[in-house]
Amino acid sequence: MSRSEPTPLRFGLDAVVGALRGGGDAQEVRGIFGTWDDAVGPLVAANVRPVRFEAGVLHVEVAEPAWATQIRFLDAEIRTALAERGGVRVERMEVRVAGARGRSSVGGRATVRHRK
Repeated sequence: MSRSEPTPLRFGLDAVVGALRGGGDAQEVRGIFGTWDDAVGPLVAANVRPVRFEAGVLHVEVAEPAWATQIRFLDAEIRTALAERGGVRVERMEVRVAGARGRSSVGGRATVRHRK
């Protein structure tokens, strides 16, 4: 393709999304960030958020240290739910405690939603 020919928008979007989220293409980012709340359920989503996806590693931020422990227990379930709902293979998750930062904590037991 020469410089005078138009470039498909997808290539530009992939570059922008990759720069903003630390890697991955637009489809991977949509698969994780676009389906997160549905994949993990409201309790987990209220206390844990995906931050970056790079080279198969999903970096998440938790509201409190107890959530870091909970996410380690739910690791395989979350990765399975993201594969089922978002079509993205997450090889492993890295957890970082960031503090509440205005996110509400809802009481209850954390579970991950699976497709039926």
